[in-house]
Amino acid sequence: MMPKLLTIAYYQQDIAWEDPERNYRMVEEAFATQGRGVDMMVVPETFNTGFSDNMAALAEPQEGATLAFARQMAARHDALFVGSWTVKIETEGVVNRLHWVYPDGSYGYYDKGHTFRMSSEASQLLRGRDRRLFEWRGWKIKPAVCYDLRFPKWLRNGVPDEERHKLPGNGVERPSEEVRLDYDLLLVCANWPGSRHEAWSTLLKARAIENLCYVVGVNRAGVDGVGIPYTGNSAAVDYKGMELSHCHAEQAEVGMAVLDYEGLQRFRKHWPFYLDFD
Repeated sequence: MMPKLLTIAYYQQDIAWEDPERNYRMVEEAFATQGRGVDMMVVPETFNTGFSDNMAALAEPQEGATLAFARQMAARHDALFVGSWTVKIETEGVVNRLHWVYPDGSYGYYDKGHTFRMSSEASQLLRGRDRRLFEWRGWKIKPAVCYDLRFPKWLRNGVPDEERHKLPGNGVERPSEEVRLDYDLLLVCANWPGSRHEAWSTLLKARAIENLCYVVGVNRAGVDGVGIPYTGNSAAVDYKGMELSHCHAEQAEVGMAVLDYEGLQRFRKHWPFYLDFD
């Protein structure tokens, strides 16, 4: 079997404050060349407005303008488009919803599980209750949004029930064939301020090491509408915690990463730490 490679373009965006149309143009231009031949395009959390105190007021219906834009991008580049924006759920309230949009226009979503209590997000938005996974071109992927990154139990990888028959019995050190864990890649879209950039970079590596997976963290750059600076520090990290690629601090740019499924599986087979997961 040929190795499965996944090519990801991730945009460290200097988000225009509460200006969706300008942000659409910005994203469109960023991926105009960098989006060629990729499998996935990823943008930061609330890429259309920024992490504003007006997130609830700026929320769209599910089938709104930002989903339409995401569909256009996915179809144009024949790639998955991933990013979050706030969505109004009829009579229930507003959520910070990460979407993955396929080239054919279909999509899935995950609602941010940990709304940030040190901002107005926690008082304005509903907290998501469901952990979700999705698949794309042979990869199993787990979505997360910003503050979720601080909660390892929420993001914990594991062996699904249908794979457990492959696990070795007593006295056998390693599985005799490939065992697929719940996910191969953790995707994190964020608006993580520069004052805590060291925590961001450290946690990306920690989640990769402990979950035996790749991690791609996509953060914004620039200064937001209330004066909070963001250094970005967007990066792709492998299952050993080694950085594969990164964006330069404090500037808007597109980072690129090629993930190797075969290398991941070789590492998991040689070092099956998951057999001793708590």
